[in-house]
Amino acid sequence: MHVVAVLALDGVVPFDLAVPGQVFGSAVTPGGAPLYETRVCCGPSGAATAAMFGAMRVESRWGLDELRAADTIVVPGHDPFLPDPPPEVLDALRAASARGARIASICVGAFVLAAAGLLDGRRATTHWIHAAALARRHPAVEVDPAVLFLDDGPLLTSAGVAAGIDLCLHLVRRDHGSATAARTARYIVMPPQRDGGQAQFIRHEDPRDVGAALQPTLAWLEANLHRPLTLGDIAGQAATSVRTLTRRFHDQAGTTPLRWLSRARVHRAQHLLETTGLPVERVAAEAGFGSPVTLRAHFARTVGVSPQAYRAAFRARPDSAPDTPPDSAPDPL
Repeated sequence: MHVVAVLALDGVVPFDLAVPGQVFGSAVTPGGAPLYETRVCCGPSGAATAAMFGAMRVESRWGLDELRAADTIVVPGHDPFLPDPPPEVLDALRAASARGARIASICVGAFVLAAAGLLDGRRATTHWIHAAALARRHPAVEVDPAVLFLDDGPLLTSAGVAAGIDLCLHLVRRDHGSATAARTARYIVMPPQRDGGQAQFIRHEDPRDVGAALQPTLAWLEANLHRPLTLGDIAGQAATSVRTLTRRFHDQAGTTPLRWLSRARVHRAQHLLETTGLPVERVAAEAGFGSPVTLRAHFARTVGVSPQAYRAAFRARPDSAPDTPPDSAPDPL
């Protein structure tokens, strides 16, 4: 089973610490078998949260030695104003990276990866409030403060708080496909469609301004992915101008209308490739790409592999259950 080690350091943010266990612990097969084992790892004296987060003490049966054997290591956010972690922690992260373990950070956990030298020469993100400090402290890191998360293969970084959930769902999708990620997202009551490239800065309109809400437009787009849609078509459905539509998408979805549409179409193609035997030509048509050539280009850019390779990796077995949480799934509470 895939082992996820979550590193608990002094000053750890409790929400960030709990996110990996909640997401990976909720990821199960259609029959209810767990896909991951999550282990919270502490030093011999445990770890304590900052007073502003409740001044709790964290103890675990798992120590730092578990970092040497984990398949994935997640470093939650912790107080970035504390000194760098002890050398044995940084050495363990370097050794894990050298042997090929996947390492991810949530929020200011990126400071720990940077202190270990793992982010040198790479793009990375963190909570936008602390992005400038990360860039100053570690000038060899290319800090991008605008995105939800960045996937750089074996090293991943995410923005603050809820973006850690997006990152963990992304890892489930990468490991087990979009159907399992969608099932997990529904179980923890999260939308599965937030991609790493979406902006950290999402403006929420005044709820009294009913006309500004995007949800009806997004629902219409989901129902019409198969159609050849233009910006004008989308603006017409939303009863607004193209300029206003683009502004609303930027403010409320953190992306452009056509980029959102492209990602939604890729997700539809992923679902069809996993759950049906439709030929690629039909998948391209059903997802709204029109031709297999266009599908392959968008799919490879977003997912990183071809549609055929994706289907070979994630095609559901004929006896798989429907894409709904099984009765035997773990209790989210």
